[in-house]
Amino acid sequence: MEDWIALGDLSKLLGVNIRTIQRLTQEGVLTAEPDPEDKRRKVWPTAESVQAYIGHQLSRADSNQRNSRIQDLEEKKLAAETELKESQRDLHVLKTDIASGKYLPVEQVQLDYSRFFVVLKKFLLAVPNRVSGLVGGYVDPVTARALEKDIAKEINTMLTSFVIAGEAGGAP
Repeated sequence: MEDWIALGDLSKLLGVNIRTIQRLTQEGVLTAEPDPEDKRRKVWPTAESVQAYIGHQLSRADSNQRNSRIQDLEEKKLAAETELKESQRDLHVLKTDIASGKYLPVEQVQLDYSRFFVVLKKFLLAVPNRVSGLVGGYVDPVTARALEKDIAKEINTMLTSFVIAGEAGGAP
C-alpha cells in the first residue's frame, strides 16, 4: 500500500500552511482520501502530493515568466505607440504650419530665386555700359568701348563660374 500523510505533516513537509494544502486540494492540484483509521479525517499520498505540488509550483513559475515576457512586450508596444503618436503630432504641426504660410513650397522658392537671378544678371550686364558712359569724358571712345567689352567679358566669366559652382554645390 501507498505511504499516506496527514494534513499537518504534509503542510510541514511542503513548507506551506494548512490552508494552502486545503486550497490546493479544492483546486484539484492535490488529491485526498478518507483516512482508513478515522473516516472524519483525510490523508494524502505522500510521493504523489509532493510531485503534484512541485509540478504546480513549476507551472506557476513558468506562467509568471510568460506573464513577465508579455508585460515586457506590452511595454515595448506602448513605447512604440507613443513614438508613433508623437510623430503623427509633429507631422500635424508641420502640416498646420505649412497651411498657415509659415513655410513656402519648394516650387515657389525656386521660382523666386530664378526671378532674382534674372534681375541680377540684367543688372550686372548693364554695368559695363554704365561704366563706359561714366569714363567716356576721360578717355577716347575706342578705349571706352574696349573697357566696356573687357568688363562685360569679366562679368560673363564670373556669372558662368557662379552657375557652375551653384550646380556643383560648392564655391568657385
